[in-house]
This record gives sequence, structure tokens and C-alpha cells, in this order.
Amino acid sequence: MIPSDKADRRIEPADETELADAVREAAEEGTPLEIEGGGTRTFGRPVDALATLSTARLSGIVAYSPNEMVATVKAGTPLTELQAALDEANQRFVFEPIDHRALLGTEGEPTVGGMVAVNASGPRRFVAGACRDSLLGVRFVNGKGEIVKNGGRVMKNVTGLDLVKPMAGSFGTLGVLTEVTLKVQPKPETEANLAVRGLLEADAITVLAHAMATSNDVTGAAHLPELTAGKVLDSALGSEPATLMRLEGFESSVKERTEKLKALFGKLGEIETLDVERSQRLWSDIRDVKPFADHRQRPVWRLSMKPSEAHEAVMALRMEAGASAFYDWQGGLAWVRMEGGNTLSGLLRKTVEAHGGGHAMLIRATGSERRFAVPFQPQAKPLVTLEKRIREAFDPKGILNPGKMVA
Repeated sequence: MIPSDKADRRIEPADETELADAVREAAEEGTPLEIEGGGTRTFGRPVDALATLSTARLSGIVAYSPNEMVATVKAGTPLTELQAALDEANQRFVFEPIDHRALLGTEGEPTVGGMVAVNASGPRRFVAGACRDSLLGVRFVNGKGEIVKNGGRVMKNVTGLDLVKPMAGSFGTLGVLTEVTLKVQPKPETEANLAVRGLLEADAITVLAHAMATSNDVTGAAHLPELTAGKVLDSALGSEPATLMRLEGFESSVKERTEKLKALFGKLGEIETLDVERSQRLWSDIRDVKPFADHRQRPVWRLSMKPSEAHEAVMALRMEAGASAFYDWQGGLAWVRMEGGNTLSGLLRKTVEAHGGGHAMLIRATGSERRFAVPFQPQAKPLVTLEKRIREAFDPKGILNPGKMVA
């Protein structure tokens, strides 16, 4: 175990140069660092670090041009600060970043750098791409204390080695982000949501696939099974299963597409229409995994699979162990809570593999469970070798968030 006085050592550089100096010194001394933004996304394995390196003081919007729909922001900037600027210009992140605080029981303020580091993305990802797809440029400090800049403020800047995409989802293991450039988009004029009630999971996934195959431009497709539905919208939706389809755009277009989908699925049962305010609240609850925000001692997994297979895997898990689930991304994303209070990672990954394969990531677990778990999907040997070479190139001494992603 690390002595508490060493583990509690905190470094808060005032600027990028100070941060680079701190990392360089840590590399020379072989001091492992835990990288922290807002401290709200505490998944992955615990990091046994001798110091915490915080980006909290690297804060502020460097440049934001609503006309160009591009924002350059320091990594420690609270996400609420950037979102307030976007709201004023009636713009948004198309990838709809998840806020993990309710699910994980963490406090503090999510930062822009933390959002990018974990590639935080929400319900619109399956049609609009992930956080990394909106990332245009980065500045970061690698494990040698070198300041690296890559990308730019326009998508056509693709000269040289592309280091932008690997930084999104690297969880601070390749470098410490100091500045990011992101593209944004105008907010739609309005939105609405259709809820088909009472469908079983297999039927619901079929309905969502049918809806996505039409020209109605559905931007949200989720299914909340029985009881789970009662944990969104402050229980206003009721506990009956709800198959959800979101429509966004100009008011006349949304109204027309809503009527088309109602006509298409009207024979399946009751269809509720949610107005813009309730639709926004609903999809915020789905984005932030609100149905599983209680009982935080119970592990929560994030399964990314084929929509036609995910619900079958969940059913198999229910047969073997207590599990609750709901679905996003047309059924291709299953949020699964293990009701027995054990991660059961071996059973879960075996079940996923038996149903076409996919990616399983442990998002929530107790500290002791996280320490001995394999939270990220194990990679094939060639990818493991490639990842190791990349990490050694970026962080030769292995001082940045050591052990967070791989033991």
C-alpha cells in the first residue's frame, strides 16, 4: 500500500508549462501520477499513485466562434461553463455527453478534458458519432513531459500523424490533456418522443429496427422494460414497458414524422407522445443511466453488442444470476445491473461471447471489486501488443494513471 502522506500529495499546475514540468519531474523520479479533472468519472481500476495531478487550474474558453461552430477550450474547464456558452448561441454537442455523477455517486464538476478522456457519449451516438468524432484538435503533455499539439480548428487538417482520436477514450494513460478543440452544431427547433407501451424486449428491438429503417430520422431509440420505465421522469412514465423514439428538427417536420410513426406502429398498442420538455428530461435520464442511480453497491456494466443479440444475452444473464437492464442505441447498448452485488465478470463476458460477442465495460463497482476486476474488454493478442507499443511510446516510464486500464 502507498503511504497516505504520499498518496495525498496534490499537484495543481497553473498552466501548461508548469504541468509539463511536473510530469517531466515525475518521469525522472519514477513517480506514478493519478490524472484528475473534475473527479466525477471514477471507473476503471484504482490507480496506485504517489501523487494526484489535477487540471483544475487549466480552465477557460480559449476561442469560440458560433459562426464556425468550433470551440477551443482548456481541459480543466467545467463542462457547465462551456455548455452555458453553447446555450447562449443556441448550439450543442451532437454526441450528447453522459454525466456519470448520479450513477457513480460522485460529486464535483465534470470537465471538458475528462469528457474527452473517457470519450463520454450519449443516446445520439449511434446516429451522430461519439465524442471523438467531434474532436478536431488536442494539446497534451505526454509521459516524458513533452507538450504535443495535433489537429486544428477545421476537419480538413489531417496532415501528419493523427493523435487526436487516440486521446479520446485513453483515460489519461497516453497523455494529460491541456486543451481541446471541438465542433458543435445548432440546436434543433424542437423535439418530440413517441413511447409505444407494453412491448416485450424482442418485439421492442424489432420495432426500433423498423423505425430506424424508415426515412423518419429517429435520433433516439431506446427500450425501458417493466419497472425500469418507472425510474425516469420522476416516475411519471409509469412502470409499463416503454419503447422510445425521439424526433428532432423543425416543428412542422417533427409533427409530420410523428404522425407517420404513429400510423406505422399504431396497431401494436398504446402510443404516448411526449412534448419537448418531457422528451428532453426523459433522454437526459436515459443518457445518465438514471434507472440505476440507486443501490450503488450493485455493479453496473455497459454492453455494446448487435441489437439483435444484446437482449438475448441479457435474458441469459437473468437465467444465471439476478440482472436488470435497459437498452439504448436501437438495442445495441445494454445497461446491465447485477442484482447480486457481485461483478460476475467471468459469467458476463462468457455470456456476451456466446451471443455474438461485443464489448463489456464495468462502469460501477465497489473499490475492492474494481481493484481486482478487468473493467475493460480484453483485447486480442495483436491488439494487446499494439497497445503496449503505443503506451511505451507515449509514456515510457508508465507514470500516467498506471493500472487504470490494464494491470
